[in-house]
Amino acid sequence: MCAAFTTPATNVFGFGSYTTVLRKLDSVTTSSVPVPPPKPLLIATPSEAGEFPLLIFLHGYLLYNSFYSQLLQHVASHGFIVIAPQLYTVAGPDATDEIKSTAAITNWLSKGLLQGLLPQDVRPNLSKLALAGHSRGGKVAFALALQKVMTKLKFSALIGVDPVDGMDKGKQTPPPVLTYVPHSFDLDMAVMVIGSGLGEVRRNPLFPPCAPKGVNHEDFFKECRKPACHLVAKDYGHVDMLDDETKGLRGRSSYCLCKNGEAREPMRMFVGGAIVAFMKAYLNGDMTELIAIKHGHETAPVELQTIEFLV
Repeated sequence: MCAAFTTPATNVFGFGSYTTVLRKLDSVTTSSVPVPPPKPLLIATPSEAGEFPLLIFLHGYLLYNSFYSQLLQHVASHGFIVIAPQLYTVAGPDATDEIKSTAAITNWLSKGLLQGLLPQDVRPNLSKLALAGHSRGGKVAFALALQKVMTKLKFSALIGVDPVDGMDKGKQTPPPVLTYVPHSFDLDMAVMVIGSGLGEVRRNPLFPPCAPKGVNHEDFFKECRKPACHLVAKDYGHVDMLDDETKGLRGRSSYCLCKNGEAREPMRMFVGGAIVAFMKAYLNGDMTELIAIKHGHETAPVELQTIEFLV
């Protein structure tokens, strides 16, 4: 399945100048591929010829990669190839298999993406590789970056989108990632942590908050070493970067289990723009947009309650 999308170029919070193609790879569509991917993939990529950096993006707990299609296309429109695996459909508390699967996908890239899976004359630059994840996917991304499983390719940037390491305060899901020791993460790469102001707020008394204090973005950032940055959107929730329309029972539940902001589009634009600015800085060596966000010159579509940089 392929879909094309294009919009005029604006700043990093708007869509970029590239027309994007969204391709779904599952067991049926890759049946004739000599080296199929270890997991089903959703790939967002520019359609114009060129060599582009890569981002592996990991979905949140019990969510589908398709729920992030608008966010993935936003990033791709600024000149990046985004690989979003479907790590599982049902999962227990232990994320070890997800870490192993992400490592396997990373190791597959050097051969797998060169099998005609990308648009003609679109080439991946495997020396410029970033890793990102939302919610539990953020935990998995940090775990892989901390080399709980080794990979053949080297990551140059790590992004946690409202990462969560458990659903109860102070209780991590295995394997443990947080140490609660400041600046303890031994990461040989730049890190961005994006948080949601409403993630730690209960939507109703029957369920815990989706990003509880003690295991959320604040705790991840406290353990980062420089260079690192921490951006928190004040009036938006844990899943507000998903597509406007998320189908099925899980898609509908994403609107009722977490405390949400008034609309998803502003948070999605913000997350997409922050990811783009960060990758331009640490994959392409262009700090312009990230510095503009730091000093408030880049007009964000949301109010930021936190802007922290370790440099």
